[in-house]
Amino acid sequence: MNVRDIAFYSTAFLYGVTLTNAYADDNTAAAQDTFTVGLAAQNTPRYSGSDERRWTLLPLVQARSGAFFIDTQKGVGYDLQTSSGIYFEHVLGYAFGRDDKNSAWRDGADNLNGMGSIKGAVNTSMALGWQFSPWISVEAKAILPLTDSQGVQYQPSVTGVLFQNTSDLLALQATTLFGDARNNQIFYGVNAKQSQESGYRQYQAAGGLYGGLLSLSWSHQYTRQWGLGINAEYTRLSDKVAESPIVQRQDEVDTTLAINYTF
Repeated sequence: MNVRDIAFYSTAFLYGVTLTNAYADDNTAAAQDTFTVGLAAQNTPRYSGSDERRWTLLPLVQARSGAFFIDTQKGVGYDLQTSSGIYFEHVLGYAFGRDDKNSAWRDGADNLNGMGSIKGAVNTSMALGWQFSPWISVEAKAILPLTDSQGVQYQPSVTGVLFQNTSDLLALQATTLFGDARNNQIFYGVNAKQSQESGYRQYQAAGGLYGGLLSLSWSHQYTRQWGLGINAEYTRLSDKVAESPIVQRQDEVDTTLAINYTF
């Protein structure tokens, strides 16, 4: 599912890192220089719109030094924050695309046979946000392909912290999902060649809103080193793409359980 590739299915893991920092003292440099490893088990649809599901084990690694970080789920990047709560993040990452058969390591299902595979692509994402209170932040994010274009995606979001102390954090995030015509056609459309080879009727997916995403995350830090995170995501595809013949379900749920250790 392309949404998961560029969204935040490692949210539970990342919140665990945040709570680890809460255990640290007020020394900013100490809180920002971390190395964390973890493992996540995830249950998701085989691709965006599929009615089949799969379990996946994901290795999680994040190394941070000041503003710079390397993250196995997000990529390589940096983030800058100001005292006013405005922040900027720039990441170089990779989207794995989609296969036309069941796959153990990326999206895909046998019922897509004849649709062809969607190649992976290097992309860059830029996010500009404002945390205008300790409990609420807003963000605008754009994901731009750098190789073998999968199209452009835009993701405005609002995040609210429902509860937080030194060991627990409960957060809710709402994201609106937009894609340009190329992105929506690649992941939800059926062109003439694909129709002939797969048997699906042709479908043209226009650019614009293609879904909404609601994520609820809970993270618990047992000690300074060990943390646990649970993340549940609900996605509803818009009618613009849900009418595609390859979309079998308009509503989707992803669940992730992650455990991490910070050195």
